[in-house]
Amino acid sequence: MKSMANFHPFVLFMYYSAIICVTMFMMHPIILAFSFVGSLTLFAFLIPFRQLMKDVGFYLFFFLLIAITNPIFVHKGETILFFLNDNPVTFEAIIYGIFISTMLVAVIFWSKSYNLFMTSDKFIYLFGKTLPKLSLVLSMALRFIPLFIHQIRKVHQTQKTLGLYTSTSITDRLVSGIRIFNSMIMWSLENAMLQADGMKAKGYGLKGRTNFSLFRWHVKDSVMLILIILLLGILLFLHGMNHFTFNYYPALTKITLSWESSCQFFIVLVFMMLPTLMEIKENLHWKYLKLKMSHSSIQNSMNQF
Repeated sequence: MKSMANFHPFVLFMYYSAIICVTMFMMHPIILAFSFVGSLTLFAFLIPFRQLMKDVGFYLFFFLLIAITNPIFVHKGETILFFLNDNPVTFEAIIYGIFISTMLVAVIFWSKSYNLFMTSDKFIYLFGKTLPKLSLVLSMALRFIPLFIHQIRKVHQTQKTLGLYTSTSITDRLVSGIRIFNSMIMWSLENAMLQADGMKAKGYGLKGRTNFSLFRWHVKDSVMLILIILLLGILLFLHGMNHFTFNYYPALTKITLSWESSCQFFIVLVFMMLPTLMEIKENLHWKYLKLKMSHSSIQNSMNQF
């Protein structure tokens, strides 16, 4: 069960807009670490374990690539560890590269879970009336990559069944790949034109056109929206009061944990882990219902006996 998917599209859009902006613009190491943990744990609830391990392996390589590249090209910082081609490699540049990588990977995982929750119909529901053309283009763009991957696998399997990959020649494989890519370009253009013509035939974007929607605003949406605004307001206030200020150059700012700072970072943790907590609550609720149903069925069978 996806608990977050049951919320109103406006609530989902507000939360993900806030969480991505906080992750990108508040460069405090603890905030970035909490954002990374929150995005990864949420994504772990949404996909199978094998697919999660594949994604983690790929983005671990991406993480290490950026973390290693930054100290090679950036030589700021006062703590010089060693010299590489007469250029200093500093401790501050390494730490900055690590947390820049953390920020980028966290944003990627938040975006991946956003694509699972915010489907194209939800996006068009939010912006179809105010920005009909832009919302249609963006929804088509969001759906294009998974559709493109699915279609290219179908074409590849079809051509493989027809015996077009029996040769081990690199030239034949290259020609076959170019043929597949050419057919995919034609398919994507035709698919985009058909979808645009279909939406135009339905009167999409016309004034006075009514829209049918299954999305309704409930009490839980109001509670969730108030909680998001409250937590985001507290974070923005603390950020404006320079409580989350952290400098990487020329020297790292020392992090001192006090009772006040611990409470502040706990608010950050709750904000980052909010979807995960909702998923945990939903899973526990369903397990409780299953246990209750199994207990009642056993009780009924005992009574019949």
